[in-house]
Amino acid sequence: MQRVSHQVWAGILGFVSLVLVTNLLLVVACLPLVLLLMTTDPALSWPWIALATPLAAPGVAAAFRAFREHGVGGLGTLRAFGAGLRDTWRRALVVGAGATALAAVLLVDVRALSGGAIGVLVVPLLAVLVLVTCIVALLALVGLSEAPTARWSDLLRASAVLGLRRWYLSAVSLAAFAAQAAVFTTAPALGLGITASVVLYLAWTNSRFTLRPVLDLDEAVAA
Repeated sequence: MQRVSHQVWAGILGFVSLVLVTNLLLVVACLPLVLLLMTTDPALSWPWIALATPLAAPGVAAAFRAFREHGVGGLGTLRAFGAGLRDTWRRALVVGAGATALAAVLLVDVRALSGGAIGVLVVPLLAVLVLVTCIVALLALVGLSEAPTARWSDLLRASAVLGLRRWYLSAVSLAAFAAQAAVFTTAPALGLGITASVVLYLAWTNSRFTLRPVLDLDEAVAA
């Protein structure tokens, strides 16, 4: 019984350490975006935020790699994060840039069409496309953290098809990100210091399960 108690406490302390260290590394990796969000009005500085957002994608993919290594008892958090950056930063940057550019165009169209008669029909469709873009980008980053050399066609097709097929998991991840945005707006220190990596961990867990049919996760863990 005492041994089990020690194992439980070790697991809890290990997860707390993972959360705190990953939060710190995320802040450093996403510093341009963090500074813009904290020091400017997003309604006015959104073009600069759009330019800085892709720079955060490699840090997110590296955090997913740290979560994976923690789950299989591999590299420590710092080394896993560094390995994730090294292996995925180029392709993660492409994912971030592509998703941000597409979402920005769609949101500009939403704003332009929202006042017209056609907006009643088109705006909901554009809003759905923005959400789909976010889902595909999230799953693609998780996929890169698992298989950094995956072909683009396989990665994007799996992210789109499985993300929509298991939409309920994607919805939970998006809801968690919306809650994180609210926390960051009201309590930036809490959002940056604790909840950011917790939300990412939840999104990673959902996304990893979503991609299970193409990742052979059971075999990866056993290896």
